[in-house]
Amino acid sequence: MKNLTFSLVFSALAFSASAQDVIPAKGGDISIKPILHGTLVLEYQDLTIYVDPYGGAGKFSGQKPADLVLITDIHGDHHNQETLDGLDLSNTIVVAPQAVADKLPSGKYKAIEVLGNGQTKTLLDAKIEAIPMYNIPETADSRHPKGRGNGYVVTLGGKQIYLSGDTEDIPEMRSLKKIDVAFVCMNLPFTMDVEQAASAVSEFKPGIVYPYHYRGGEGLSDTEKFKTLVNESAPKVDVRLRNWYPEN
Repeated sequence: MKNLTFSLVFSALAFSASAQDVIPAKGGDISIKPILHGTLVLEYQDLTIYVDPYGGAGKFSGQKPADLVLITDIHGDHHNQETLDGLDLSNTIVVAPQAVADKLPSGKYKAIEVLGNGQTKTLLDAKIEAIPMYNIPETADSRHPKGRGNGYVVTLGGKQIYLSGDTEDIPEMRSLKKIDVAFVCMNLPFTMDVEQAASAVSEFKPGIVYPYHYRGGEGLSDTEKFKTLVNESAPKVDVRLRNWYPEN
């Protein structure tokens, strides 16, 4: 029994350290690697995508160089120039909303592609659609006004991957269709609470959902509660809890 317990603990620690899931897709698997908070790495075939690089370049030690970097918004946990500057992105295409592109230094990247809400581009065989992310109600002093930042739907190998960015429970999220993998934020007072996130996910029903970006003003959100709520109302959704805060 002791050996079995040790084996289980060791396996859990090993998974936490490698932090990688594999999603079968056409032409090969998609690997998903949580890094920190709202930051992750996607790999498909020869393509490597960094999402909202944050936490310092050292967080990407051992990762393949990025072919694409997706940035959702201007805040420091999404557009983190210190982390970007610590990475070699000279052969990287950065995809960002205009508000972020305006802050990016020139000459450091292969290209900067600006996407606004509702726009779509295919880059390196990845289809990237920018969708709204914002706070409700829409006010002049909103932390995330509509139109400034982007959520993204990335299509790789026939799989649609939704990256919420910093959003509340907005109609555009609830109306998503045929999402295979979703990354959904939940951290008050910046985005939405666990109940709102679970309600939205239960409506658009992705095949798999990862709660991410769940550190807020009062610490870490209750992702176990999120899983319970989703499983009660949408039992076919595969809720995957991963460690986005390995230093906590």
